[in-house]
Amino acid sequence: MSILASFMVPHPPMIVPEVGRGSEKQVEKTIRSYEQVADEIASLCPDTIIITSPHQTMYADYFHISPGKRAKGSFKRFGVSGVKFSEEYDEDLVDKISELADREHLPCGTLGEEDSELDHGTMVPLWFIRNKYKGGKIVRIGLSGLPLKDHYKLGMIIRDSVEKLDRKAVFVASGDLSHKLQDYGPYGFAKEGPEYDKRIMDVMGRAAFGELFDFSESFCDKAAECGHRSFVIMAGSWDRKNVRTEVLSHEDVTGVGYGICTFYPEDGDCPDRSFLNSFLLKKEKELNEKRDASDIYVRLARLSLESYIRDRRMISIPEDLIKLAGGEKIPDQLLRSRAGAFVSIHKFGNLRGCIGTIFPCAPNVAQEIANNAISASTRDPRFDPITEDELPDLEINVDVLGEPEDIVSADQLDVKRYGVIVSGKGGRRGLLLPDLDGVDTVEDQIAIAMQKGGIRPSDDFKLQRFEVVRHV
Repeated sequence: MSILASFMVPHPPMIVPEVGRGSEKQVEKTIRSYEQVADEIASLCPDTIIITSPHQTMYADYFHISPGKRAKGSFKRFGVSGVKFSEEYDEDLVDKISELADREHLPCGTLGEEDSELDHGTMVPLWFIRNKYKGGKIVRIGLSGLPLKDHYKLGMIIRDSVEKLDRKAVFVASGDLSHKLQDYGPYGFAKEGPEYDKRIMDVMGRAAFGELFDFSESFCDKAAECGHRSFVIMAGSWDRKNVRTEVLSHEDVTGVGYGICTFYPEDGDCPDRSFLNSFLLKKEKELNEKRDASDIYVRLARLSLESYIRDRRMISIPEDLIKLAGGEKIPDQLLRSRAGAFVSIHKFGNLRGCIGTIFPCAPNVAQEIANNAISASTRDPRFDPITEDELPDLEINVDVLGEPEDIVSADQLDVKRYGVIVSGKGGRRGLLLPDLDGVDTVEDQIAIAMQKGGIRPSDDFKLQRFEVVRHV
């Protein structure tokens, strides 16, 4: 057996009548669709209901699966303690998913549970399902801060685990869409909100799961969605499979998007729907093309970090730089000038390390870049050190900083042209580079720099601006 069907559903507690107390009537279309989902699950009589939830225990670098024999929960957080759940976990399936994930070197398992009680992202779907179907155990899985490709890969592992244990399973991908659809909504309005809902409903309505990778982290953050990673895990469970999909409903009357879709397998495998493999091949091609087009500043940073990670060898300037140039004229700035420099490293669109110097610390720009490339790849406190097997997947940028200049007002900043330095008492200082994805306003730029420097809005502080030359 394998996964019999999967369902994309939202989880607003207010659609449970005891919680909504009448307010649920404004989303009747969503409720009717949910009832249909519950009827379909009941007709399938699954052994196991797999639920991915954004409100389950979540880590930046680990997928958490709820451990133990069973779990309880209620809507007491929403003022209704009388609506209760007591669910039994499918321990064998949990163990198999953990085992296969470990074999694939995907960080996933039952460690680090923060709260054993069922979360509302799990209970809302169960409320509808248990009104129609009492059978079946559950598996409850959280999301992570890992790249979308890893969420998709987890879905593939879940599917393989179900098949190895010959389970009859359904997959419920719990997640709301954008939380910024209306001015009157609880989170206000952002133009990315309706754009996200339109795109995600189109993608899921066509089962075009490869397009889920095209949603950038910045775009998803601005849309304030909560279910995208849940949907990607579910999509992975259909890798290489033909899928019949139906959009049951989409509503945005509360300012939050609620979308419901159903997915059923069709006969035969389909190699053209191996979306993870296609994505990785596409990224490999893009990275190779970008690497081939990189200027000597970026090639120097890459050489420095690769030499250090592979051999713990720090390159020699100018000897290794001359070899790297291979007869190409070396810019005078690299060997004859001093300047601060930042090295930024991304992997599959996500930041993987960024460290730099505001003012020069090395004898020349080349050494500054070489030193900071090592620091960005191995000493950024936000991340684990980069490993050798990650090297082919890295995108590297180098920013060479101009001299900072004092300014008296934020009006003298331009988020695309200037970086900002915010300095407070006690030597506290925060810096943000210009023209960063997701930083669209001067206010955002200053606020992030202050946060990085541990400077409160109520503190006295001064502003400086600087320009950069960005090398890609």
